Amino acid sequence: MPLDTIERSSLDRSEADASEERTLLVSVQLYTLPDIDADEFALLAKSAGAYVVQHLNVNRTRPDSKFFMGSGKVEELATQVAEQSIALVIIDHDLTPSQERNLEKALQCRVIDRTGLILDIFASRARTYEGRLQVELAQLQHLSSRLVRGFGNLEQQKGGIGLRGPGETQLETDRRLIRVRITQLKDKIAKVRQTRQQGRVARQKAALPTVALVGYTNAGKSTLFNRLTHSDVYAADQLFATLDPTLRRVDWDGIGGVILADTVGFIKDLRHSLIDSFRATLEETTQADLLLHVIDQSNPDAQAQIDAVEQVLFDIGADVPILKVYNKIDMTHELPKVIRDNMNCPDKVYISAQHNQGMVELQQAIVERLMGRSQRFSLHLDPTLGKLYNHLRQLNVITHEQYDDQGWLCLEIVLPVQKLAKLLGQHHLSAQQLLTSTSYDTFRHALPELDQAAW
Repeated sequence: MPLDTIERSSLDRSEADASEERTLLVSVQLYTLPDIDADEFALLAKSAGAYVVQHLNVNRTRPDSKFFMGSGKVEELATQVAEQSIALVIIDHDLTPSQERNLEKALQCRVIDRTGLILDIFASRARTYEGRLQVELAQLQHLSSRLVRGFGNLEQQKGGIGLRGPGETQLETDRRLIRVRITQLKDKIAKVRQTRQQGRVARQKAALPTVALVGYTNAGKSTLFNRLTHSDVYAADQLFATLDPTLRRVDWDGIGGVILADTVGFIKDLRHSLIDSFRATLEETTQADLLLHVIDQSNPDAQAQIDAVEQVLFDIGADVPILKVYNKIDMTHELPKVIRDNMNCPDKVYISAQHNQGMVELQQAIVERLMGRSQRFSLHLDPTLGKLYNHLRQLNVITHEQYDDQGWLCLEIVLPVQKLAKLLGQHHLSAQQLLTSTSYDTFRHALPELDQAAW
């Protein structure tokens, strides 16, 4: 496989080309491994643009070292491939390089495994510079172990003047160039990570909390992201509709600016090599102040999807507070609601992002998880505190205002106590001087114990 063939990989293949390939799907159920989701596999192939001619299910006790499945089944597949003019066979498991080569030789057509299929989808969805870098790195790492002599195009270089002797095979040349390119990509991705880190530092200096949306692919993250941010990020009923991370700032009453981050969807049995390749993107998850775990409430396999997401979060070291968001309640005929844990803190929110149901409850739950529950406070501001007054108006937290006989402004506000503490700190003001005695007692008791000493 010459390098120009490598560069013309699925990263550059158009979806139109993929849709012309007559494809045979093979789901192999092994008794030694957890049950596979054949419907999800078919949806993956559809998302890649494959024209699925047939979807076969194969049962086997354990994988065969040569073909992954039995030799008899391979012979049956070879007959079907020939009769139906199949150009591509996709196996819903990870194959070893030798198994992939043996199957291609026996079936006389291209064979890819589950990881190869996911990479093809990633390649067609990557839009940003960062996304393309990460996809190319993942593809080359996957390809490097599968770069072997095949179909006569990796012949030994012929001897000639100045070229006599064993020389370097085309295979070795390609492997060396792939190693060089992988090193280059890792360096570029490291610079992307550095740039992202600088952006996170800037947001931290501006005291802007970050909320990252995570979840199983096709759970509705991008639809929810668009609903919360009034954006138009691409969203569709397909797996991995969004690959590149997207960040938007929103301003909410009672809290001010918040950064929302939409991330790549997760999936079961995601190889660690893919997680490592997309670590720069997933770092937005590990550095967030709160994670919204978006769950497809209508999916009968919802718990397995929750477990898959939690496993990936564990693998990347995302030790971040989580608010579970059960989406698509319109399909289960449930009402929007918030369920609290034993500490009376929002733990689960039931919504429908598509039909704009439960958005108010979700926003309130997010604000409470970030800043605590909103409470009512009474303040007395002298005429010199115009900046604080304007700040409160921007947050839209003033419920009543009037002037007393001395010309002081008396305000009734509703906002989280931690947000009030941050505001007073930004303006270098004392809570005891501004709050009424009743409000000051509420303020002191609501603050975490470690923060009370400062007030």
